[in-house]
This record gives sequence, structure tokens and C-alpha cells, in this order.
Amino acid sequence: MAGNKIPRVPVREQDPKVRATNFDEVCYGYNNEEAMLEASRCLNCKKPRCVDNCPVSINIPGFIMKVSEGDFAGAASIIAEDSSLPSVCGRVCPQEVQCEGACVLGIKNEPVAIGKLERFVGDWNIAYGSGEVVKEAPNGKKVAIVGSGPSGLACATDLAKWGYQVKVFEALHRVGGVLEYGIPEFRLPKNGVVAREVDNVKRLGVEFETDTVVGRTVTIDSLLDEEGYDAVFLGSGAGLPKFMNIPGENLNGVVSANEFLTRTNLMKAYDESYDTPIYVGDKVVVVGGGNVAMDAVRTAKRLGAHATIVYRRSEAELPARAEEVHHAKEEGIEFEMLTNPVEILGDEKGWVTGMKCVRMRLGEPDESGRRSPVVVENSEFEIPCDVVVMALGTMPNPLIASTTPGLETNRWGCVVATEEGATTREGVFAGGDVVTGAATVILAMGAGRKAAKAIDEYIKSK
Repeated sequence: MAGNKIPRVPVREQDPKVRATNFDEVCYGYNNEEAMLEASRCLNCKKPRCVDNCPVSINIPGFIMKVSEGDFAGAASIIAEDSSLPSVCGRVCPQEVQCEGACVLGIKNEPVAIGKLERFVGDWNIAYGSGEVVKEAPNGKKVAIVGSGPSGLACATDLAKWGYQVKVFEALHRVGGVLEYGIPEFRLPKNGVVAREVDNVKRLGVEFETDTVVGRTVTIDSLLDEEGYDAVFLGSGAGLPKFMNIPGENLNGVVSANEFLTRTNLMKAYDESYDTPIYVGDKVVVVGGGNVAMDAVRTAKRLGAHATIVYRRSEAELPARAEEVHHAKEEGIEFEMLTNPVEILGDEKGWVTGMKCVRMRLGEPDESGRRSPVVVENSEFEIPCDVVVMALGTMPNPLIASTTPGLETNRWGCVVATEEGATTREGVFAGGDVVTGAATVILAMGAGRKAAKAIDEYIKSK
């Protein structure tokens, strides 16, 4: 049967009513038969648009062909040429606007479930893979990497394969960056997936030093001058939350999504055997419409609160992944669209009691092409709540830039770097959210890989 005649194989999921009360993974993923059937839908195009739309250029038709033949080890080795985190990317990438968005089958039918197949291969490899490591002989050169998130891990992987001695410095006590503290357990299991993907990077000989804040414990200068590193890669992400600067934002019960998710993930607030200081309240309002907002609101729901999203545009403009919005609705999350907070209300003891909002309508498109929200006159109303989570995006922490002479940043605090990752300071490269501001896991990985290549060329040219 030709690929275009088979309907897309659905993926099994936890029942919404059950999963809204637990932190177990929502999607179960494909079994062998489902994966092979779904893979058989691929048309194996001569000019695969899916590959052009993958930020790390995985040979997608190549690995899918292997899956359709039942050669899962072969599929894993094809993916490994370009990605060190398939189990992560298969779960959290916005495939619908990248590889799957470009799939030819998707023009008239459903696109191939590339993300679910990548996840299947990654998980199969974690469970059954040989763990063999293919790398070049040591070349005697050292590279330091700041941050163990997606860009740092991708950069470390490539450099280690090419014979470099690589050490990753991580500020927190667990490795993984945003994979570990940002994305919730129900979307990305920490021990089953993140820790095991990190183990694969460790197998290449990459060292990790945790609880090390670069800019405090060590500086970029001390790494280059005193510790003898030949180059440094900054993959420190964007961990500084943004706020609205409206009245009442300093009341007790107002938190950033960053803090809320870090307390839940890293400090295991979802596990009753941990005594994590976290205040959830009965009614939580999350302000924002991106993936982080969805993560925060679905986390609040699982921690027992009545949870609502407040977003100033309409549903069509939600930046979050369609799958996340769909899952949130299934789980009973309320959506207040075309709504903007103007004040957070509190009691005499300084605790949040509600939020004053105005209704919005969409006006003319702004420079990004999205229609700008305009306030509807005399439309003020109040939403009662006891916790407000601000999920309005993040910026890079200024610590590294402020302690590194000659490292230029732009007006948003992002490190200025070329397409290849070279910064204004010789020997220092950067990529991912620290350069772009908050973006996706896969774009950060792509930046880490580009920088690895540039670092290799820089050291060889010296």
C-alpha cells in the first residue's frame, strides 16, 4: 500500500481526566508495529523538504526508511550523525512548523509523524542500543562549555567526537538546563529520558561540573588564561524572567513561570515525599500564550489548582504548540483570550486576591505581521485568583556579560554573535537562547552544532 493511502497512525495517550491529576507522561509513544506502519507512509522524496526544515538537518527519509524495515539500530545511527538528543527532540520540538510542516504528504493528507518516529528511535536506542561510541583520537585541545542545556550538550557532543577534551560547567545541581528545570515531567521525563540522553554525552568522555556559576565561581577570563582552555562556548540560556510592570506585581503569590517550573521540576514539588516550598493556591492564573505558559498552567492544574490562561490575542495567535493547547483544553484548563491584565489585586496582608483585566480586540498587523491587540474601552473586569504566574518570556542573565570584558551584548541583554557563533571576544563563542532570547530546544541545538564547527576551525587555524 502506498504511503499516501495509509492514515496517520494515532499515538496512544493517558486519559485526560486521569493525567490532569498526575505527572506521568501524557503520550505513550509508538510500539514497534505502529512505528513501522507509520514509517511506511513516508514517500522518500528525492528532494526532502523535511530535512531543509530541520534546524540540525537530520537525514529524515533515511532514518524513517530504516524504521519501516524494522532496522531500529540503523535508524538510531543515522539520527546520531546529526542529533545527540532524539528522545528529547521527538517530544518537545515544534515539528508541526518544522519537518512535519514541510512534509509533502501533509499537502493533501496528514504529514508523516516524524517527531513521534524520532522519539520511538531515541527511546529504542536508550533501551536496547549498543552504547558504542565512535570518536576521533584525542587532539590535546580543551574546550569549556558554559551551560548544560540543549546548545551546550549539542556543542559538547560534536567537539568530543572530534577528539577535543570537553568540560561543561552547569550552575545548578542537575545537568540538562531547561530540559531539567523548565519542561515538566509529564512532557519530558527526567530520569527516563533526560538523564539517559546526558549519559550518552558522558560516554563520549565529556566531563560535567555542576554547582558552578560562571561569572562568580570562575570567569571566562580565568578559563581561557589560567585553566588553559583553547576556546569557550556560552550556552547559558535565557533564565531571567520578564514582568509586566503593572501595579500589584510585587504582591505575595505573583511568581515567574521560571521559578514556578523550577520549584516543581528541580525541587520535585510534584512528589509528596519532597517538602518543597511552593504555594499553588486554589485558583491560578497564568499570563502568556507560549509553550512555557502551557507548561505552567498544566503544572498548576496537576498540583490541584483551578487553572486559567490569560492571553491578550486570540487563539489563532497563540505561539504555543498546537498539541500543547489541545492537551491543555482536554485537561480542563480555562482560556481567557483577548484579555490583558492591568492590575493585580491584594488583601491588607499583601497576598493576591485577584486580577483586574481589560478586554482586547485585534487591530492592524505590527512589524512581526501579527495583529496588534487594542484595548476595548470600558471593558474592565476582575478574575478572582490567589496565584499569578507570569510567563512573558525571558532574557539572558547579565552576569556573564558583565564579568567578561570585550563581550558585546545588544539592548535585550543577548550576546552578540555571528551566524556561526563567534562573539566580539576572541576565542569565545555563543549560541542558543543567550544569543536569540528564549526560543526552542532544536534551534539551540542547531546553534550549538554550528558553533562546534566554528570552534574546530578557530583552534585549527591558530
